[in-house]
Amino acid sequence: MRRVARGDRAAFEELYRRSAPWLTVRLRRRCSDEQIVAEVLQETYLAVWRAAGAFAGSATDGTAVGWLWTIAARRLIDAFRRRAHHAQPPSAAAAEPAARAAEDEVLEGVVGDEVGDALRRLAPELRQVLQAMVLDGLSVRETSVLLGVPEGTVKTRARRARIAMREALS
Repeated sequence: MRRVARGDRAAFEELYRRSAPWLTVRLRRRCSDEQIVAEVLQETYLAVWRAAGAFAGSATDGTAVGWLWTIAARRLIDAFRRRAHHAQPPSAAAAEPAARAAEDEVLEGVVGDEVGDALRRLAPELRQVLQAMVLDGLSVRETSVLLGVPEGTVKTRARRARIAMREALS
């Protein structure tokens, strides 16, 4: 990231080569519109190129990936807002997870068996809210836009998910 911040095109190309496939998959899990995914991807890397100097973490501790995802998630929410302003909001199918995603497998490897089992037993709509708010760090409003449900529904699902996780882990 330091090299990208200095304007090193080769470093930027390497960052893109390593992260774009993963980022594309994550975006597709949240949006079925390929045009929006492509636009968000382009906007994300443009923002990274312009703001790499603002990155505070180190490339060795994995926070660059988190920073990259935060930018992409916010760009996706902006795209959903633009689309909602000009047409209909994203369909619920766009927010439904695909078959078994790589990030789910990584999550299972990171969290303990007990927590992983509790997460897998959650209803999909509760798991989506937890993923958006806890793993992706989105606000209630951003999660609402991302999932295409009212803010009150997000709050209710988050509360139900916390209760279910607490019960499963006690």
